Amino acid sequence: MPEVLKAPLVVEFPFTRSLGPVQSAFLTGLRERVVLGVHTGDGRVLVPPVEYDPETSEELSELVEVAPTGTVSTWAWNHEPRRGQPLDTPFAWVLVRLDGADTALLHALDAPGPDAVHTGMRVRVRWAGERSGAITDIACFEPYDGAGAEPTGSDGRFEDMVTGIVAPARLDYTYSPGRAQSGYLHALGDRRVVGERCPSCRKVYVPPRGACPTCGVATSEQVEVGPRGTVTTYCIVNIKAKNLDIEVPYVYAHIALDGADLALHGRIGGIPYDQVRMGLRVEPVWPDGGGHPDHYRPTGEPDADYETYKELL
Repeated sequence: MPEVLKAPLVVEFPFTRSLGPVQSAFLTGLRERVVLGVHTGDGRVLVPPVEYDPETSEELSELVEVAPTGTVSTWAWNHEPRRGQPLDTPFAWVLVRLDGADTALLHALDAPGPDAVHTGMRVRVRWAGERSGAITDIACFEPYDGAGAEPTGSDGRFEDMVTGIVAPARLDYTYSPGRAQSGYLHALGDRRVVGERCPSCRKVYVPPRGACPTCGVATSEQVEVGPRGTVTTYCIVNIKAKNLDIEVPYVYAHIALDGADLALHGRIGGIPYDQVRMGLRVEPVWPDGGGHPDHYRPTGEPDADYETYKELL
């Protein structure tokens, strides 16, 4: 039985969004060391502010400043801060009800240890040295035993309002492909493509998943397929991907490998992009040392008849 593989993977992308008038004022206020909430119709003050009342769905727009001091309503200790978190030393996640607010704001509390944190403790905002109009303009909260701070009297109108934000989204995780896909990846290292046959419907699936997606039964019989195949469908890519050294335009296609009952995808090379077509017969081009095919190129064979691959579209 082949060794089961695992590898660290990262999914990362910039999330870009525009801001409405309420969120724009809130983030611009943080840049100016002002914390803003929004009034509801029944007199509550919501911080962070939202554009619609979560209870009545009423549109909200009346901004009100609250103090940068407040009270911890609940907390949890973070023993091992992760990449991108507010502090790089152990800290507490806290919900803080700022003075003048009726809801709590989630942020980090810089404290020497969990024994120094308790519900009801008084804290204040520690502002970041450089601020740009983001929640990170609040560097963290810190313990505070002084009097409550007075609001500055801001009405929520500022010069050079923040109208949009770009927030990096990132997920770090360890992926294990399991028995079926581990066998598939080991075979690719030898420049072979293997799938698994369903014992019920007898279809061969590539890449294998360890179970038939149609019958729902386990699969274990390995079947070598390809390496040649047929282009079933394709698209022309005109937008260059970050960190991908391929000039646009290029073609990405679904390819039905000979002997497989499921098309896999791959890049088509060795032919002008506008000459790629359904039915084109292709073969893999392997990188030095094996691994996943770099791309597929035409074999020179006549195009496959539509009837031979129409069920795999």
